[in-house]
Amino acid sequence: MIAKLLLQNTIVVVGMGALLFAAAGSLDWPGAWVMLIVSAILGPACGLWLAKTDPALLAERMRPKFQADQPTADKIFMLVFVAALLMWLVAIGLDRRADASDVPLLLQALGLAMFLLSIAFIMWVFRENSFAAPVVKVQAARHQRVISSGPYAFIRHPMYSAVMLYFIGIPLLLGSWWGVAFAPVFAVLFAIRARIEERALVEGLPGYADYAARVRYRLVPGIW
Repeated sequence: MIAKLLLQNTIVVVGMGALLFAAAGSLDWPGAWVMLIVSAILGPACGLWLAKTDPALLAERMRPKFQADQPTADKIFMLVFVAALLMWLVAIGLDRRADASDVPLLLQALGLAMFLLSIAFIMWVFRENSFAAPVVKVQAARHQRVISSGPYAFIRHPMYSAVMLYFIGIPLLLGSWWGVAFAPVFAVLFAIRARIEERALVEGLPGYADYAARVRYRLVPGIW
């Protein structure tokens, strides 16, 4: 499983780098190198932590992103999300090629901080929720139960909130306003995904409807 983790992380990091640098037409991009190096370090580090503390969750996270017991709506979501992700990376690279954005160094540093905060937030989610699968489904074989501790006491989908920090922080780090402009697209996609997930959990996970009634907000406390 560790070998698979390292291979998957390497493929993701190399793939992101290839898209960014190919679209930019240059390897002279300090922000991109910082992002890739941090990703190459933190990906395996977080995975090794999971392997030690919750190997069942790590195994679940490494399963395919399209599964037999996954709702059709979620499979469609995954296709749209991957397409949006690829367009986002290419747009950031083209922004760099055109030298179209002038992001101050202070905001780039803020982007790095948001990137790191998103990783910390995600690890908090993993610590609290051993059922944080990458696809929508009720994990009956693992005796899934409703989680209401940690960030789940305040919002119902903290993972999506954490990932939104990533999709704002990364383009700031890379110096791309074009990339930041994609943030509303990802926000809408995660809002749609949250509804797909909640429909499945209300139907298949005892106690989830009561939890949703108690915790009003999905992604941002006090807003939605």
